[in-house]
Amino acid sequence: MKGLYSAVLASAIAGAFAAPSPVEQGPITARAAQAACATPVTLSGNPFASRSIYANKEYSKEVIAAAASMTDSALAAKASKVAQVGTFLWIDTSARISVVEENLKDVPCNQLAAFVIYDLPGRDCAAKASNGELAVGDISTYKSEYIDPIVAIFKKYPNTAIALVIEPDSLPNLVTNADKQACKDSASGYREGVAYALKQLNLPNIAMYIDAGHGGWLGWNDNLKPGAKELATVYKNAGSPKQVRGISTNVAGWNAWDLSPGEFSKATDAQWNKCQNEKIYVETFGPALKDAGMPAQAIIDTGRNAVTGLRKEWGDWCNVKGAGFGVRPTSSTGSSYADAFVWVKPGGESDGTSDTSATRYDSFCGKDDAFKPAPEAGTWNQAYFEDLVRNAKPSF
Repeated sequence: MKGLYSAVLASAIAGAFAAPSPVEQGPITARAAQAACATPVTLSGNPFASRSIYANKEYSKEVIAAAASMTDSALAAKASKVAQVGTFLWIDTSARISVVEENLKDVPCNQLAAFVIYDLPGRDCAAKASNGELAVGDISTYKSEYIDPIVAIFKKYPNTAIALVIEPDSLPNLVTNADKQACKDSASGYREGVAYALKQLNLPNIAMYIDAGHGGWLGWNDNLKPGAKELATVYKNAGSPKQVRGISTNVAGWNAWDLSPGEFSKATDAQWNKCQNEKIYVETFGPALKDAGMPAQAIIDTGRNAVTGLRKEWGDWCNVKGAGFGVRPTSSTGSSYADAFVWVKPGGESDGTSDTSATRYDSFCGKDDAFKPAPEAGTWNQAYFEDLVRNAKPSF
């Protein structure tokens, strides 16, 4: 990085952190941090209506480094702006808990910190790419060495608003992959673990969303009621925590919000799935959840869903080629069931490795519509990030 390009990139990065919009807030300066809430926060109603998502420091650092390594100055300028978009921070191991406090202490009162709780024993039971650190049955470690330490940190920050996505893919897997031995083995731990997390994290300043897959998963006609029952049962087993707001959908996914007809509406099996986009899904699954006795508001991950028509099948989930950053986080959704569009998956971090010899290799990451080469799940993929920037809608 030399000469004029260095100056262009420096200017772009400086601009990314200057005067952020109400929706897309950047990492907070010491001066802005002084605007933290003076009194304890109690969240009720839509937490995103009056607060934007804090741009966590971990993702911002990745993005800034990625932009700095680009040789195309125009693309680098666009890429640097991604650093100011509020994105959820994944706590996917016990070791990752070490960065939580650093991403809580500077959050101002008009923003909220956003995290993903993701470390269940036997995690990712229907795939391999995101298998976790805890073995099936190790629920005591999940409680004492993962959830409890997170709760302890959150309790130190009662004046900070926090939004949580709870255990992506876990309960949906118990609905549709109950025939897989790994999911059978993990089922009781998933249910007990999620219930424990909901109960312990039920603090006044926290809003929780239990993951509910997406329209191409629990949106199938035969999955709607069983899916609602599964989530609602765990919610009730946790004591129906007041701070559970509803569900998260399309996490790390690709589905369009309101594309009509849907991306797979012409598939031979489309007649058995009326939820051909995420809007139909949350507005169909929502009433089923209410009937089952659970809150039904939704947040939808739009981080990588800008481009449709890329997947050969609805279930293709790994590093889809040609994807682009989608609609920026906002509470303007046009649906009474949708609290906000959010970025849950940090765009640029891999979904899974394409290395067929790797222990965590999943065949979905080797499909024709999957980007290759790709590193292990959660690892930065520079080329893929650059494509997300190029294909972003709206553009940066």
